[in-house]
Amino acid sequence: MPPANQKLLRIGIFYDGNYFRGVSNYYSSAHSRKARISIEGLHNFIRSRAAAEEGIDIKFTQIVDAHYFRGRMKAREAEERDILFQERSFEDVLMYEGVTTHYLPTGPGGEKGIDVWLALEAFEMAIYKRFDVLALIACDGDFVPLARKLNTLGTRVMLLGWNFSFTDHNGNLRETRTSQVLLGEATYPLKMAELIDVSPPGENPVVDGLFYRPQYSPAPIPSPLTTNIDLLTAPPEAGSIQQGRILNLKGTYGFIQPEAGGDSVFFPFSALSPDDVQRLQMGMRVSYEYTRGDRGPLAPKVWILPDQG
Repeated sequence: MPPANQKLLRIGIFYDGNYFRGVSNYYSSAHSRKARISIEGLHNFIRSRAAAEEGIDIKFTQIVDAHYFRGRMKAREAEERDILFQERSFEDVLMYEGVTTHYLPTGPGGEKGIDVWLALEAFEMAIYKRFDVLALIACDGDFVPLARKLNTLGTRVMLLGWNFSFTDHNGNLRETRTSQVLLGEATYPLKMAELIDVSPPGENPVVDGLFYRPQYSPAPIPSPLTTNIDLLTAPPEAGSIQQGRILNLKGTYGFIQPEAGGDSVFFPFSALSPDDVQRLQMGMRVSYEYTRGDRGPLAPKVWILPDQG
């Protein structure tokens, strides 16, 4: 049991899913980190920051609930737009990390009612589950009433907000800003873009952990006398069959290191037959179908190459 002065700190996490998706896409494609945000790493960051702010040992912090809210198009429409696999793969990650998902159907005008639903659920759960800290991944000023209500309960609000801008592939300026009023209502307002940019890669393990980086030994680069350099830099065509090695395995998904070089490729275990899932091992050679979504390269089908046990 913890000492009398070290009570367990109960943390609830609530995601504005569309906002989080935009932030993760920014770091994956437009930022120098060139990596997706790790749900596991983000939760570890929240625990670490809460422990520091509350002046307790991190072992006495516990995430007791995590919830993800987002509008979602119908399955048929998602399939027609070729994003069904990508969306369901991300849901695999959320399930593995213990995040409960909440969806409302999107209409012609986009998301409707998600912010209200998130606020109501967060407030109700803060009452019944007695969160000490509620971590809110959001930027919209519509959440100001929620923050004020949580303050009346004595629940400290940790706001994870990002301010950034970039120019997309079409030359359009994209900008994201967090409401200053919302930041002012938070007990622990965190300007995440600044926290990340002042910590160069390799300097702060907790910040580095925010990004998914498979740990592996890169394969030696073939001799330029026998290799077409374009194969090492140009991404494969969508639908092509590639080969690589298993880099990393988690509860319901993993990553492949392409033999031709380039970014690691995400795959869910549903991409393999049930028998092959049981055989998967780190370093195993596989072939896979290559495609790409806005979260990066992914493999909808994976086959273990022969003679590997």
